[in-house]
Amino acid sequence: MTKAWYQELYEGFEGYGQEPYAQNTRAEVDFIEHVIGCGHGKRILDVGCGIGRHSLELARHGYEAVGVDLSESMLVQGRQVAASENLAVRFAHGDARWLPFEDEFDVAIMLCEGAFSLMETDAMDVQILESVARSLKPRGTLIMTAPNAAFMLAQSQVKGFDLTTLRESFVLDKISPDGSSRTLQCTQRYYTCPELRCLLREAGFQEVEFFACTEKGYDLARKPSSAHFEFGAVARKT
Repeated sequence: MTKAWYQELYEGFEGYGQEPYAQNTRAEVDFIEHVIGCGHGKRILDVGCGIGRHSLELARHGYEAVGVDLSESMLVQGRQVAASENLAVRFAHGDARWLPFEDEFDVAIMLCEGAFSLMETDAMDVQILESVARSLKPRGTLIMTAPNAAFMLAQSQVKGFDLTTLRESFVLDKISPDGSSRTLQCTQRYYTCPELRCLLREAGFQEVEFFACTEKGYDLARKPSSAHFEFGAVARKT
């Protein structure tokens, strides 16, 4: 069975932790605590957790975290760190569209396009939001980020970006640990704030608030603009 491009990309990705977008973990966890009120003991679901950088840091702050990801090799890296530091993190292999939880978590995070927006169709993104909503307790909080369509629309020209679907198509060359390479055909969906608000409300969320994702980190006091490649949302389950 052929794997999706995002599964292929992250299999055997030993250098993930050195990627530029993975360097602000502590600041991002500080932001999460600011949003949820530093309530130690809360259960947090990390959707598309990768190597578990957020889950692990949240556990160091006293939270019980569960990380879910499609890539078993990424989860292995997270489990090794959790075991070495005796952290309260459980890593589970699974698909964000069909999470096996119901009314279990106080908080869910979905950051840095770990799951949402990388899917092949918009309907799959909707499935992810609905699945996360089912996993949260009533009044549970979702903190997520998404690629910003306003950013792409502000560019004079972006090769591979379709104005009718707000979807970008591109190729990536993956170099495997054994030295072999493979070209991946990739796609990513960009969203507007009104569009994402509508999808979140249809999935069972309310009180949707957007925040800016800047070079210095997440900023709840600033609204997203066309200068920001991605934007964030905080939403609470109805």
